[in-house]
Amino acid sequence: AHGVVMMAEVEITAVATEALDMVVLPGGWDGTLALRDDANVQRMLKEMDKKGKFIGAICAAPLALERAGVLKHNYTCYPTIEQQIREDGFSDNEMVVEDGNVLTSRGPATAICFGLEIVKKLCGEEKYLEVKSALLATYCE
Repeated sequence: AHGVVMMAEVEITAVATEALDMVVLPGGWDGTLALRDDANVQRMLKEMDKKGKFIGAICAAPLALERAGVLKHNYTCYPTIEQQIREDGFSDNEMVVEDGNVLTSRGPATAICFGLEIVKKLCGEEKYLEVKSALLATYCE
């Protein structure tokens, strides 16, 4: 939509989930539909979940997690997308919802808090607090 081109360094079929600590799906409607419908992404999500590895999704992307069967009961997403997932377990009160190994977030305005939760999961509480302070993100829990 904005003319930004991203080039992958490796094809997704060559990515071994054993080498990953986390996979995070970005939002955006067209991208979400592509992630939801891509067999390789769906396989990777299932493998990550089976191994108990972290999975994250923001904006509309929890829809792709639902398709893979890895979205846990409690989650959040961009407003109205829950109607295509399920309303049971949906929260519109939290910027980030963690349930098991899955983190979900609502959209652009919650992205900093989502990113900080990813830092916490991958780098620990001390690094999380350091980055949160540097960002002046006192509104993130």
